[in-house]
Amino acid sequence: MTMLKQAMYAAGVLALTASFAMADTGTVTQLSGTLSVRKSDGSVRILSQRSQIQSGDTVSTEQDSYAQIRFTDGGQLTLKPNTAVKIDQFKFSEDKPSEDSFLYSLVKGGLRAVTGIVGKRSRDKYQVGTATATIGIRGTTLSADDCVNSREGDCARLDSAVYIGVADGEVVVRNGQGEIGLTAGQFGMIQSGQRPLFLTTDPGLTFVPPATIIQSLMSFKAGGECAVR
Repeated sequence: MTMLKQAMYAAGVLALTASFAMADTGTVTQLSGTLSVRKSDGSVRILSQRSQIQSGDTVSTEQDSYAQIRFTDGGQLTLKPNTAVKIDQFKFSEDKPSEDSFLYSLVKGGLRAVTGIVGKRSRDKYQVGTATATIGIRGTTLSADDCVNSREGDCARLDSAVYIGVADGEVVVRNGQGEIGLTAGQFGMIQSGQRPLFLTTDPGLTFVPPATIIQSLMSFKAGGECAVR
């Protein structure tokens, strides 16, 4: 093999490796304020728009900060201020649904999530962990707010619990005491050591991101879901 062919082969291998790596990542698509990441090796750095997110990363927003992360399967997370989310495992390959995996944990704060391909074709492999329960997805748009580890803002007037809301689709919320199913327009709360409960009204947890993030959410709901069916 000539040196030119060797160089071309090496470049092709690098490109192929990079494409596989990129398949299991998320990208910061919208950012207002400060977003940081703690890597699995313990290192911490500040992120910017277009920064990459990988399995094992814990991303955190500061006060008055919002961030939106888009994953390669089309899924999207929007983080509220003072929020930390750990991406336990994200794995997606368009032609290998058997290897799908999207597991993440709400450490504190609140988020809004729209599922992508993994949440639609491999529902049992998309789960959200919280302080009081695990959320199983049935292809949906949902909100999750931790008022156990976060007692600021709206959480100060609410009972200590994790609050779930469903805008579209269905979720199953379960812990050691039982489980409930929530569909579009329904809300639930899960207190530590207690069975998940239905709420008859919206708990009123504020979500007022900058206009650019609201526009992104609206356009994603309008066009994004059709693209991943």
